[in-house]
Amino acid sequence: MAQRSRGAMVAATAADVRDVLVLGESGLLAIAPPWARPVYEPSKRRVVWPNGSQALLFSADVPGRLRGPQFHWAVADEIAAWRYVDAWDMLQFGVRLGDDPRIAVATTPRPIAIVRELLKDTSVAVTRGNTYANRANLAPRFLERIKAQYEGTRLGRQEIEGEVLEDTPGALWTQGQIEALRVKAAPELVRVVVGVDPAATSYGDEAGIIVAGVGVDGHGYVLGDASLQASPHGWGSAAVLAYHTHQADRMVAEVNNGGEMVELTIRTVDPVVSYRAVHASRGKRTRAEPVAALYEQGKVHHVGVLAKLEDEICTWSTLDDAPSPNRMDALVWALTELMLDVPRGVEHGPDLWV
Repeated sequence: MAQRSRGAMVAATAADVRDVLVLGESGLLAIAPPWARPVYEPSKRRVVWPNGSQALLFSADVPGRLRGPQFHWAVADEIAAWRYVDAWDMLQFGVRLGDDPRIAVATTPRPIAIVRELLKDTSVAVTRGNTYANRANLAPRFLERIKAQYEGTRLGRQEIEGEVLEDTPGALWTQGQIEALRVKAAPELVRVVVGVDPAATSYGDEAGIIVAGVGVDGHGYVLGDASLQASPHGWGSAAVLAYHTHQADRMVAEVNNGGEMVELTIRTVDPVVSYRAVHASRGKRTRAEPVAALYEQGKVHHVGVLAKLEDEICTWSTLDDAPSPNRMDALVWALTELMLDVPRGVEHGPDLWV
């Protein structure tokens, strides 16, 4: 690194920049030799090296902060998970100092437009790797678990082998379809709903928590993904936070496995949340097909990139032994509540059977 160079380090969120790029096990402070160890100045959002070079730290969730500053170099981490493509545009405009400005991009190769464009660019040098090549730095139990759960699946080929996958045979959604419908912002919304696919324990599947709204144009807008692996109190708190953050008017939660416990969990966090229980009486694919049809009709849009949700819905298929699609289930409950009629022969009421 040249003396007194100026760089930018950008990750999907501010927490990712801090916890992965700077303070992580393979972050700057951990891997730098003592004589070149930078000083982290969190209040100034920067790291400074002994030779006078410095890097400013940015979250891709706030693209506007990249307007104005200029850099000799930049690091862009997990670019396929960045919520807003504007952050990449702004970063490229800013890396313009010196004779040879460069950007190093590290990412899981999801088949989205930004990744495809980078792979096609003849000025981009591409280096590929997979999880097994890094086995010396990973816990054996972790490798055993991901091998047992994902090896041989399409999601495993993407996440473990580093392949850019085409559409999954039998999947209800495609990445190209989602890209074509993606928007930067939602219009005025008539309703907002939080869909929840709860988890019974803190060590099993993730709890799916998806926020969606319906606009004045009658279209659906997927606004956020708060899914996580946590205890019932943990996912209940996350669902309630999403409810209030997005000013939702209802929370819809599947209760097949949790029964009254699901509502009790939500009510313990916030007793006044508007809540509806839903019961799955049909298979996942059957429930998801009417929602997928809304996408095919161009009536549902993702606001920004929702990487984990999109990976799940575009790789899950009844033809593949993929993990249970918790985010997909939460998405289906939310959009069913917002945009689809109650099935014929079922009365409106506190509970909905689908």
